[in-house]
Amino acid sequence: MFITLQVLTIIVVAIAFALSLAHALELPGKMRLDKETYYAVQPIYYPGFTIGGVSEPAGILLTIVLLFMTPFGSTTFWLTLVALLCLLAQQAVYWFVTHPVNQFWVEGQHINRLGAGFFSFGTQAPRAAHPDWRQLRDRWEYSHVARAGLTLVSITALVIALSTS
Repeated sequence: MFITLQVLTIIVVAIAFALSLAHALELPGKMRLDKETYYAVQPIYYPGFTIGGVSEPAGILLTIVLLFMTPFGSTTFWLTLVALLCLLAQQAVYWFVTHPVNQFWVEGQHINRLGAGFFSFGTQAPRAAHPDWRQLRDRWEYSHVARAGLTLVSITALVIALSTS
């Protein structure tokens, strides 16, 4: 049962990693886009990435359950704790850095009620009369690189924990 939970947790965290890694891998190409093209491209992520984003809280919950089932002080425990802390840090980056910018990108888009509720939740980005789109772009793009890095550390810790169990 324990190994099954470990494998399930790794699969769910791998889905979360795939989403942030996809954004990170787009960075070089997207940094070459002009303002109009960048504005046109940003809305294509919704709802696909928001649907897949369910893997992030699911990964956290599974990792918490896994941590409680792991003997305290063991190597597997510490690796699982590292994985959990990285997943929580990944969420902090999303909610405090990425999400406020997402609210800007989806402004004026036709999204369903569930999506509208999600994007209206949480930290609001400061609104300037004429926001500098490059600052918003850089904040959004680099936050996804940070999220991918944190999730990579998390999934790596979980895989090593599985191999040491």
